[in-house]
Amino acid sequence: MRTPTPGRGAASNPETRFDAHTRVAEDDGWVGDGELPPPLRTEVRDERTGRAITRNTSPDISFDRSVNPYRGCEHGCIYCFARPSHGYLGLSPGLDFETRLIARPGLPARLEAELRAPGYRPAPLAIGTNTDPYQPLERDRRIMRAVLEVLAAFRHPVTVATKGTLIERDADLLGGMAAEGLAAVGISVTTLDTDLARRLEPRVPAPARRLRAIETLARAGVPVRVMVSPVIPGLTDHEIEAILAAARDAGAVAASWIMLRLPREVSELMQDWLERHVPGRREKVLARLREMHGGALYSSDWGRRMRGEGHHAELIARRFDLAAGRLGLVRRLPGLRCDLFAPPLARDGQLALF
Repeated sequence: MRTPTPGRGAASNPETRFDAHTRVAEDDGWVGDGELPPPLRTEVRDERTGRAITRNTSPDISFDRSVNPYRGCEHGCIYCFARPSHGYLGLSPGLDFETRLIARPGLPARLEAELRAPGYRPAPLAIGTNTDPYQPLERDRRIMRAVLEVLAAFRHPVTVATKGTLIERDADLLGGMAAEGLAAVGISVTTLDTDLARRLEPRVPAPARRLRAIETLARAGVPVRVMVSPVIPGLTDHEIEAILAAARDAGAVAASWIMLRLPREVSELMQDWLERHVPGRREKVLARLREMHGGALYSSDWGRRMRGEGHHAELIARRFDLAAGRLGLVRRLPGLRCDLFAPPLARDGQLALF
C-alpha cells in the first residue's frame, strides 16, 4: 500500500536487496477516507566516523576521493541514485532515505588527521557526490562548514556539488579558496518548472532560488558549473537549452549533464512517482530509457550508465553540446591546484617531525 506523504518524494518504504522479509503496510483504520496521514518527521542520529575520505576507481568520474558529511538526504529527490546506499544501514531507500538521516559530527577532525598522514598526496576532494552536503540538516549541524575550514587551512583543492542554497553561507570560504585555484562548485538544476520541481525534489530550493545561488557564488569569485542532471527523457529533456541559458545569465561558466539513472530500488520508486504525478508521461519516459539501455531501464556498464546509447541519447548529447557551445559554457573547468597543499601547525602547537 502506498500512502500520500506530504513534503516527501517517495510514497513507500520498499525492502532492500539485503532484506530477508517482505513488509506489507495495512490500513489500521485511524486515517479516514480522503484524510492525509500526519507528516513524517525527520529523525537524525550521529555516527562515529571511522574514515573520512572514500576512494574510488570509477572510469566514469573525474575524481578519486570524496567526503560525505551525511547519509540519507532530506531533499527527497525521487530520482536520487544514492537511495540504495541506505540499504547498507538496514534502512529503506524510500521514505527512510529522506527521513532517517545520519550525521557525522566527527568528520572534520578525522579528515584533518587523514590529511596529516605522512603518505598523503593531495588531489581534488569531491563533496556532494552521494548525498547533498547542504541539505536542511546542515543549517544547524554545520559539519560541511567545518570540513571546508579544514580544507582551507590545509590549502587543499575541493569541488562541491549541491542543490542547496545554504552554500551561499560559505561563499566567504569558497571564494577565498577559489582565488587560489582551490575550489569549484556545481549547482544542479533539473527543471525550471517550479511545480514539477516541487514534486520531483520536494525539499530542494526552487529552481529560481538555485539560479540566485549561482549569482551569489559567481560574485564571490567561485567558478560555477551548472549540472543539468538528471535529464529525464520525455519529461525534462525539452528544457536543456533554457536551463543552460538561465544558468549562464546567472554567472555559470561551465555545464555538464547526466541521464536519469535507475539503479536497483530507485527503479520501482521512480516508476511509482511517474504513475502518481505524471501518469500520461509514464510510458514515454520508460520507453525512452529502455531504448537507451538495450531494452532494460538501466545499465550499470562503465561508459554508458551516465549517458545511455542510441538515437535519443545521441540527440540529447548533441543538443546539449550545441547549446553549451553557443552560450560559451565549457565542459570542464580548469584544473584545481594541488601544489599549494601545506598542513598547518598542529593544534597542540607541535611541528610535524617529517
